[in-house]
Amino acid sequence: MTKGQRIKELLDRSGMSRTDFAAKIGASKQTVYKYENDIVTNIPSDMIEKICHVLNVSPGYLMGWEDSPEGTAASGTAASVSSIDPRKNRIDHYYPHLSEKRKDELLKRCEEYLLLDQIESGERDVSLRSFSDSDAEGTA
Repeated sequence: MTKGQRIKELLDRSGMSRTDFAAKIGASKQTVYKYENDIVTNIPSDMIEKICHVLNVSPGYLMGWEDSPEGTAASGTAASVSSIDPRKNRIDHYYPHLSEKRKDELLKRCEEYLLLDQIESGERDVSLRSFSDSDAEGTA
């Protein structure tokens, strides 16, 4: 399978539009078309890195050195292209359009939701007693 075929397959599996993908890698839609259809086969290494980051695969897979898209992605996390969540793509699409203030607020909300998930799953123990004890010490 060629690099272009792999890019095309990964994009189809991700559900990401070619326009969104092009914007994320800093290329034109026409360039993406040329990559997918093997019109341009000598893709610059910095572009390979961007493509792999956005599609969450290793450069080894994209280059054809590895047979499976699963495994260690460019970001260093285990990932499977088939498990890309379309909600993440939507967040990635909206994020660049937010003001810096809203980006900070979004990050804060994400951290709050993560904390809530940890509490609900029992990974983190939060006791109301510990809060009331520290309040009592501060007022004494």
